[in-house]
Amino acid sequence: MTPLFLTATALVTALGRGLPATLEALRAERSALTPCDFDDVRVGGHIGRVAGLEAAPLPPGLAGYDCRNNRLAHLALRGDGFAAGVADAIARYGAGRIAVVLGTSTSGILSAENAYRARDPDTGLLPAWFSYNDSYDLFSLPRFVAACLGVEGPMMTVSTACASSAQACLDGAQLIEAGVVDAAIVGGTDSLCRLTLNGFNALELVSPERCRPFDVSRTGISIGEAAGFALLERAQHGPADLALLGVGASSDGYHMSSPQPDGIGAAQAMRAALHSAGLEPDDIDHVNLHGTGTRANDLMEGIAMRGLFGGTMACASTKGWTGHCMGSSGIVEALISGLCIAGDLLPGCLGLGTPDPAIPITPTRRNTQAPVARVMSNSFGFGGVNVSLVLGRAPT
Repeated sequence: MTPLFLTATALVTALGRGLPATLEALRAERSALTPCDFDDVRVGGHIGRVAGLEAAPLPPGLAGYDCRNNRLAHLALRGDGFAAGVADAIARYGAGRIAVVLGTSTSGILSAENAYRARDPDTGLLPAWFSYNDSYDLFSLPRFVAACLGVEGPMMTVSTACASSAQACLDGAQLIEAGVVDAAIVGGTDSLCRLTLNGFNALELVSPERCRPFDVSRTGISIGEAAGFALLERAQHGPADLALLGVGASSDGYHMSSPQPDGIGAAQAMRAALHSAGLEPDDIDHVNLHGTGTRANDLMEGIAMRGLFGGTMACASTKGWTGHCMGSSGIVEALISGLCIAGDLLPGCLGLGTPDPAIPITPTRRNTQAPVARVMSNSFGFGGVNVSLVLGRAPT
């Protein structure tokens, strides 16, 4: 593919609001995971909770979209100069030539949960303040973002579990490649809700402690929430120094909630991303692993990595910082990869004490300063959807 410039980016996670706060936490090796205190959920373990959402309602003109997911998106859209970057793109191309392609798995589930609890005891009707289309529906997020930014191009929602926002990057890039649009707002948002926390707990996948990807004693995931966005364009505008060089995806359909043990589907996505970028494995300096902290996922990814890169590739999972941000994890980790490229940082695998000897790779345990020009970022979702992105310094 022709490299696409990330001319504007924005990120909010439990680490903080904005890319500078994220980089500061990364350099300090400071985890954002805290004991679960979300509403009345009692699953134990730790979560990556974005502070202040309960006290951050949407402005009056957008109040109809109000839900935790859109509040989180709004925080990101207001930061990192993203809205100004989109306004500049509108001036260049016109509002109708910019797509909005976003991933989410929760959308406004929490608002629906709250509405169900508040239903009329006599009639069973949901409260008047609940809007299915504007807050709960999966299409609420791109509609809200388009309304917030004044964009009028094609809109898409991608909901492929934990690969959603990475898949959105791929789909947005394809719309540009096909000439349908000149630019695309890609990324996604996923927020905490009772269904997600209780659901993963029912699957016995929630770690009772902070997640420890690739550790011999790992016990599961820590769930986080986040919003991340990138504006993709063919041409460089302003100080854009990061580019999407390649994208790859596969769908192995192995199991609804378990990864394919031999990692064939994951390896296919990684190879496709390299081919798309016109690169060889040796051209990659670091791999941001999906690395959830579950027994099955980390072993599978290690097998896939070993087959493609051998056992010496610098790699790590950053979920020990943010938690597993579900459908937004792909864009979160792509933007973290961009920070690592800009800062020549090989991030460690936070929480990794004793590497699992059964996993045939050895992730980096502590942060290291080293030249980083290209990073592969992996996202693997329930149902067997695998997406890999290759990011690098913008071509001159």
